[in-house]
Amino acid sequence: MCRTRVFLVVLLLVGFVGISTVLAAKRDYRFDGKISREVLENYLSRSNTMLGLLHDPKAFDENLRMVKNIGAKYLGRVIYRWGGEAELEELVRQAKPLAAKVHQADAEIIMQAAVFEIVTEQVSQVAIPERIFQVFDLPPQQRNFRYKDMLYLNGDRVDHWYKGASVPDMSQLETRMWFVYAAGLYIDIGCEAIHFGQVEIMDDADPGHKHWQDMMEKVRHYARKYARRHLVICDAHVPGGGFVNDGKLMFDVHSFPLRIEEVVKKPHQGILKMGYLDSLFGRSKGGITPSGWKCQHLPFIVELDNFEPTGREGQNVGRHWIWGWDEISWFAAQSCEYRDCWLWYAWEWIRRHDPNGFLQMPGMRGKYQANTKSQACPNGFGQEETIKLIWAEDNVQ
Repeated sequence: MCRTRVFLVVLLLVGFVGISTVLAAKRDYRFDGKISREVLENYLSRSNTMLGLLHDPKAFDENLRMVKNIGAKYLGRVIYRWGGEAELEELVRQAKPLAAKVHQADAEIIMQAAVFEIVTEQVSQVAIPERIFQVFDLPPQQRNFRYKDMLYLNGDRVDHWYKGASVPDMSQLETRMWFVYAAGLYIDIGCEAIHFGQVEIMDDADPGHKHWQDMMEKVRHYARKYARRHLVICDAHVPGGGFVNDGKLMFDVHSFPLRIEEVVKKPHQGILKMGYLDSLFGRSKGGITPSGWKCQHLPFIVELDNFEPTGREGQNVGRHWIWGWDEISWFAAQSCEYRDCWLWYAWEWIRRHDPNGFLQMPGMRGKYQANTKSQACPNGFGQEETIKLIWAEDNVQ
């Protein structure tokens, strides 16, 4: 690793007891029904993207081993569908015992699911449960969800992702019913957080956000009854800094991609910068949170995001790509030493420039896995111990 001084600091502080003692330093992760800022930030400071953790039983044990080793407490996007809605209930059924294993390993862990900014024609194969009609005060019917009833009436963003795959319009009742349905499935298997994707592109026909508020309140009401600790922590990507209505914040947490700027004279290198593109640093809006406390800036997560490829990887193409890659693909393409150094750099830069922000460590996303390379994980990229060490130093500061 490139940060020799960190080893010295940790060794001086823990002596011969070892780094594991530092990792065990007690933080408060208790909540029920509401969550304090301190506890929320404790979770965000140990957040780790584990995209699809509950999707792959064969790789699950190795990935859970890594989660336990580094001391992660907030696991991002462990279950989701990007389209393929007809497979959702079976995915949830198979994921349920894996989710239980996560909480057997550490009952404090929060697992985050995701309901993204996409619906496809497959949604019309899914039957609407009676409870969804009841939630919306509608007479029960025996019918499936209707894809066309979730779309923008003016045709905007229809077939946006590909033919038969569109951005849903939250002002449509059918969309809200779908989101409440999907969120409930995830809450039922133990997920205590939900990421709602690119909120603003689903909001074109809802300028006052009243339909988003309606959907979110129904999800929160369900969580108060059925979630493990009677709370679901909701976030979304908020390029505008977040939604605030009458001083009240819609989300518990904000989130966004890192938005890494290219170092033009140093090919493939990237830095963080205040005000670069639509980065969230310094712009997370404040107000009264769903848990009732006030803040000037809502705590937020920034992540190494994935998005559409350019076909010009390794080149300076500008905009939100970093050297022609999406963020996680750019990170994976670097040397192991550079990845180690960059995580240290990003962690410290964020704490110095906007302490409301927290780096969600890259655990598993796309082709990238932070795991130490081993027989169990031959494709590991090797940042597991780096993440563990960064968090160890954070514990003793």
